Amino acid sequence: MAREENRRITDIGTLKALAHPLRMRLYRLLFVAEVATASQLAEQVGEAVSLVSYHLRKLAEHGLVEEAEPRSADARERWWQPSSEGVTIRDEDFRDAPEKAAAHLAASRMFLDERAHWGPGWNTAAHDSESLLRLTAGELAELKKDLTDLLKRYDERGRAREAAGDTEGREHVALHVYGFPFRV
Repeated sequence: MAREENRRITDIGTLKALAHPLRMRLYRLLFVAEVATASQLAEQVGEAVSLVSYHLRKLAEHGLVEEAEPRSADARERWWQPSSEGVTIRDEDFRDAPEKAAAHLAASRMFLDERAHWGPGWNTAAHDSESLLRLTAGELAELKKDLTDLLKRYDERGRAREAAGDTEGREHVALHVYGFPFRV
């Protein structure tokens, strides 16, 4: 199966599947590893292989992960990989019903709840701000493309430096950017 560049989550079931704390951790670990077995992931999260397998299947039911080509001769091993290069979750897809809005809010909070564990250096470096711009829809689309290009450039640079041995202080970073019109 060809990997999607970025998967847009538009239904509450998929959002809830991803927003489960263990599933989010498994998804991120799998994203970092690119491919892994339930056994390998279970070691990293300190959970039973059967529980990890269950949660991987739940992620697969929602198209967030998929089976990967086997990496060993052991036919009993089931290899997994993310089914896209990332996910996009937009507020606009969850506004039409109170339960959808609540699920979106809960998921957003879960993504940020880890901040207390980052330490002072990462909290200082972390960016959360609001920029109020005057743009047309076309200009916002252009900005989105420019930001995507910039993110790819930083990702490629970081991966190249890591491959060259520059690993000191390097962490995985999730960047959430929201751009939407508002009226006052």
